[in-house]
Amino acid sequence: MGQAYLALILSDGKPNQSDFIRTWVNPHSYNKGYKLTEHSYIGNEFVEAVEYHISTFGMFYKSRVVWAGDYADSEPEDKQNLYMISQTHSNLSKCSNPSRHSMSMTLFRYLVNHTKGQYVDKKYRFAGSQFHPLPLLTAEGNGRGGGDYYGTDMELVGTWARDVLSMEIEKPDGFKELVCEFSSS
Repeated sequence: MGQAYLALILSDGKPNQSDFIRTWVNPHSYNKGYKLTEHSYIGNEFVEAVEYHISTFGMFYKSRVVWAGDYADSEPEDKQNLYMISQTHSNLSKCSNPSRHSMSMTLFRYLVNHTKGQYVDKKYRFAGSQFHPLPLLTAEGNGRGGGDYYGTDMELVGTWARDVLSMEIEKPDGFKELVCEFSSS
């Protein structure tokens, strides 16, 4: 069966705290499918909504991000995973649906991981690819359901989950480029 995903922006607290999930974005709000490969592509309005949130224009600039799958592992101090927690414990008003903002590759082309000191250049690495690095790098639970990502650089999927991320106009000084070329093989 297919695994559903939501994009979550987290606080620095613990999963059992009421404010741990700062907001979440639902792909259905943008008429996109819940499965990872149904919405993880460049130019997708759902992914661009999350990009906007973590850009200098958004209200969650430099925040912890995770693409939470409903088949992901449970939290250590809870019997539920983040997907379930977002649906049962958080207030539905935490679901945010920013209006359409084009996060073109020419303006916000750098996805930056402040936790790991890395960045991905969307313009050059993904110009010919259909897959966007943000959902894949932050996905928890990939490989457990239909519609999950199985392709090149699969070992990188989820390696940025819960890290502090932002979208930037300029390449960050002192950060190392992460070379990943997600494509179906």
